[in-house]
Amino acid sequence: SETTSLCIMDEIRAKAQALALNGGSEISAEEKLQYESLLKQFLELGGSHDDRLVLIGSTIFGIDIKAQHESGKVLIDEKEEVLPRVEFDYLEEFMEDVLVEYGVPADEAKVAGDVLISADKRGIDSHGIGRLKPIYCDRMRDGILKPTAPLSIVKETDSTAVVDGNCGLGLVIGPKCMQMAIDKAKKCGLGMVVVRNSTHYGMAGYYALMAADQGCIGITGTNARPSIAPTFGVDPMLGTNPITWGIPSSDPFPFVLDCATSICQRGKIEQYAREGKPTPAGQVVDRQGRERTDTDQILLDLVTGQCALAPLGGVGTALSGYKGYGYATVVELLSSALQNGAVSPDLVGVDRKTGKKIPMCLGHWFIVIDIERFLPVEEFKGNVKSLLQRLRDSAKDPTGPGRIYTAGEVEYDAFTERTQNGGTPLGKSLQNDMIQLRSQFPKLQAKYPKFPFEG
Repeated sequence: SETTSLCIMDEIRAKAQALALNGGSEISAEEKLQYESLLKQFLELGGSHDDRLVLIGSTIFGIDIKAQHESGKVLIDEKEEVLPRVEFDYLEEFMEDVLVEYGVPADEAKVAGDVLISADKRGIDSHGIGRLKPIYCDRMRDGILKPTAPLSIVKETDSTAVVDGNCGLGLVIGPKCMQMAIDKAKKCGLGMVVVRNSTHYGMAGYYALMAADQGCIGITGTNARPSIAPTFGVDPMLGTNPITWGIPSSDPFPFVLDCATSICQRGKIEQYAREGKPTPAGQVVDRQGRERTDTDQILLDLVTGQCALAPLGGVGTALSGYKGYGYATVVELLSSALQNGAVSPDLVGVDRKTGKKIPMCLGHWFIVIDIERFLPVEEFKGNVKSLLQRLRDSAKDPTGPGRIYTAGEVEYDAFTERTQNGGTPLGKSLQNDMIQLRSQFPKLQAKYPKFPFEG
């Protein structure tokens, strides 16, 4: 049955990932054959060639995923297909229903669903439905993420608060704490809330948008599992630690800058692998201090900790990598030191002695400025639009796309396009995630007997 196939695919994925991790830098012929056998089973059961498991197979083990398989089927590159679309409301309701089945209270699932669908609406596909199963549902299933937990106020003043999330759902903790910061700013002019013992809080831009929508300037950041090496270092020590600003404007969209403090992220390197391109020098450093460009091996070494991402600016100081390293450290300090929380080097998700999965209890911070304390908000928004329009109207690079963007504009364009054309596009791997989540719960099977993408 379909449900059985999906369960088998999960088992195959776990075995293949273990084989990749145990293989080290030297892959034997026997290990390659074992991986190839698992990969063929995975594909014949309907697995997507865009799955990370298949990507590792092609780049690390040298297995040609486009070759004809024993079944006689030839894989077709999903990039050449027109992906089916799912309407925003439908997708949001499905995500809420799934979270409820995992034990999230209905009112909290509604908050979490809004955070997730906001990413899909804005074209931030890495933080919407794509995160539902692997980051939230699977972690709740494994007992390393609580479906609900009380918020504890550790310390509070009129303008500040220290909050303990008790390792609950970051998608719920984040909105509550940003609203708390907004309320404090409305009362005092400035508000700041810091959080410890939270978990992945979704798209950071969501919180900046919350503030901008309420006539405020919003700033937020969070730490994460270690990925970035310090300048002149080789160990992954800091998370990709985003720093995010939201500033309202008279434009149809606010100015929203949501950037990691690493020069790139793993997803970009996976894209280089799919395109058969080397990773540009300066983005990744290994334990021997070499700037790595061998995309295939980089993907494996990032998993095993044998290399790390560089901060904004790149490896070393030639392009001022120390600036990105400094920004990542600032985000880290505000995510841990102020609230006595965990630091990125310790957020590896496993017990180093036993290898057992453990919670990754992150820290966040939220700063809000009430614009009305300085000048009328509409006047401020007009000032913002005036500058941003001058930037957009300035002379264009004759070799470029012919348009200058300001932060938040690309996401607004994505929202407009998706709204007009049927919602969020879903590739095969995300379709399979939704099918598998449905298969686990009778209520979901009854409510969603057939997804829009199912013929």
